[in-house]
Amino acid sequence: MKSDFNSMTKTELRAFVIAHPDNKAAFRAFVDRFTSEASPETFDIPKSNAEIEEVEILIRQKLEQLNISEGYK
Repeated sequence: MKSDFNSMTKTELRAFVIAHPDNKAAFRAFVDRFTSEASPETFDIPKSNAEIEEVEILIRQKLEQLNISEGYK
């Protein structure tokens, strides 16, 4: 029986890939969906300690925003 990966939610597809690690079609479907939903925005690699600290601060702020918006705080 062939699974219909397009009808699965991303969470269901992820669970399927984890449960069936040798299923290349499922893995490709998951990667295709993940990359199609990913932001095309890219960032340069931090070049100094100050830039690294700035990135860490931005990541913490984003995580705090996500926690607040998802009701975890």
